[in-house]
Amino acid sequence: MNGVPLTLPHAALQNQLLAALPKAEWLRWMPDLEPVELPLGEVLYESGGKTPYVYFPTNSIVSLLYVLEDGASAEIAVVGFEGVVGISIFMGGGSTPSRAVVQSGGSGYRLRADVVKDEFARAGPVMHLMLRYTQALITQMAQTAVCNRHHSLDQQLCRWLLLSLDRLQGNQLVMTQELIANMLGVRREGVTEAALKLQKAGLISYARGRISILDRSGLEERTCECYSVVKREYDRLLPGTTAS
Repeated sequence: MNGVPLTLPHAALQNQLLAALPKAEWLRWMPDLEPVELPLGEVLYESGGKTPYVYFPTNSIVSLLYVLEDGASAEIAVVGFEGVVGISIFMGGGSTPSRAVVQSGGSGYRLRADVVKDEFARAGPVMHLMLRYTQALITQMAQTAVCNRHHSLDQQLCRWLLLSLDRLQGNQLVMTQELIANMLGVRREGVTEAALKLQKAGLISYARGRISILDRSGLEERTCECYSVVKREYDRLLPGTTAS
């Protein structure tokens, strides 16, 4: 993969942004790249706070949530093995109004903020890769806002399941209905009803917090255009970095 050195830990290649780096960038990053556990519910950064690291998930999913003054929150984007958490570090903002929370536990790698800033300042391949990723992430955020405003909860749930599935290996999500409701900013009863419809249609199987996708093409037929808009943009900007 782009001349990545053989000494690279195999697990790091599961993050496809890291796997896309040229060899020279890998040689600079490897001494500072740290493996980390990302347990379910861990907060990587809070709204308005600064983070000393960027995170590259490998087999976990991180939700970016917008938090209101009363404590209510809704998901604005999801990041998995296709991306990086902490774009405010290299975009120059320093902090962000969103909160980053591990939605599906697993592991990943982290890199100190100063290393990322130095690399970005080189205006080389890393900068261009990260800017393309940021554009794709912004598309996901914008499409999520449109979807939550204009489409049914059934369509939103299908979109959410497909986006989450694209960011994990395999076809199973460990997720309670209460957590899904919090992510979508809706009542749990609504998620329960929508999930039952999908289960009766043979599209998913849900038991004890585990959602297995039985018919992906069926989910794609039921969802709105928002999913395909987001996926096309990731595929266009980051070839080979999303699941099919």
